[in-house]
Amino acid sequence: MKDNYAGKYALLYTLLVAVILLTPLFFYLIYMKNIHSVQNELFLKEKSFLVVQSMEEYNQHENYFEYPRFKTFESGIYDRGFQPVFSLINYEVQYFKKGYYLDGNDAYLIVELPKGRYFGAKYLILKNTLSFAVVYEKVMIILFSIVILIFVLSVFFLNRFVKPFQEMNETLDNFIKDSMHEINTPLSIISVNIDLYHRKNSPNKYMNRMKAATKVLSNIYNDMDYLIKHDRLEFLKESIDIAEFLNERIEYFEEVAAMKNIGISSNIQENVILFMNPKQLQRLVDNNISNAIKYSNEEKSIEINFIANEEFCSLSFKDYGVGIENVNKIFDRYYRENSNKGGFGIGLNIVKSIVDESNILLTIDSKLHQGSTFSYSFPQSIVKIKS
Repeated sequence: MKDNYAGKYALLYTLLVAVILLTPLFFYLIYMKNIHSVQNELFLKEKSFLVVQSMEEYNQHENYFEYPRFKTFESGIYDRGFQPVFSLINYEVQYFKKGYYLDGNDAYLIVELPKGRYFGAKYLILKNTLSFAVVYEKVMIILFSIVILIFVLSVFFLNRFVKPFQEMNETLDNFIKDSMHEINTPLSIISVNIDLYHRKNSPNKYMNRMKAATKVLSNIYNDMDYLIKHDRLEFLKESIDIAEFLNERIEYFEEVAAMKNIGISSNIQENVILFMNPKQLQRLVDNNISNAIKYSNEEKSIEINFIANEEFCSLSFKDYGVGIENVNKIFDRYYRENSNKGGFGIGLNIVKSIVDESNILLTIDSKLHQGSTFSYSFPQSIVKIKS
């Protein structure tokens, strides 16, 4: 978790700094291109002296003059009207004043010659192609080096920053695990002794309330236990008689519902097998029944329906209660719409992770102050209807 945090935010920080650096790097690029252009101008001026020197050394008594040729640039001599006397430049010159000019990537140097001295030419023009590849390469190396340096430093400092929080989280995780282990034993003892009491004595409303409260606490414990272990355990699928499973869970929560004078009615189709992990199915069912009880109004009812055929398989939980104000947030971990109702805000987060993993389609129909219906459509691949 620490590495993901450090890597993620180091990358974001690096991108942010890189964007900020683009402005000075842009001006640096312009500056370096100007420097490169000036160096090219000096280069052409130096070569112009070689051409002039070659023409100076020409002896008028010789039969012909061999105009100098160079691989790195082209040149030519022109008359006053910029008509070529002799030219190796295969391009129409666009400029008619002495000086240094750029036309895209083409660079020109126009040198004025002494009148009537060099074959009647007035101007010497030199041309070459200016390449900024070296400049771009330097800028990219600088940018890449900065990005790598920033990223490495960001990861280093973020790791240092995250370390105490990681240690705190590990301590908290260990505390929760130890606490869960410590809670399980007394919770089991309480539940067993309440059952033993009921067997030996007549029904007692106080013991019934204790038993219902124990089941609520047990459901919270099971959620916490699942949340802690689900990343480390492999949840193997089994064939589950869904009607038998649902009736068992409904019976389990009847005493909890009775605390608010809430009845649970069900319409469950028999002879359907669901191929799913029992622990995951129990978390899905238990959290829906528990929430329906928690958010229902007193003396109302909860309706649980299950129907399946060759085309679809649907399980729904309907309550007549407070409804949901923000449906999009109820699956966020630790989110609670009503803190007065208790809980830790993890039940529906667990449900959401299970339906996503199992490709179960969840739809919610909720109206404030009227109630909510949670419907689950199971993929046909995990449903078998017994003949």
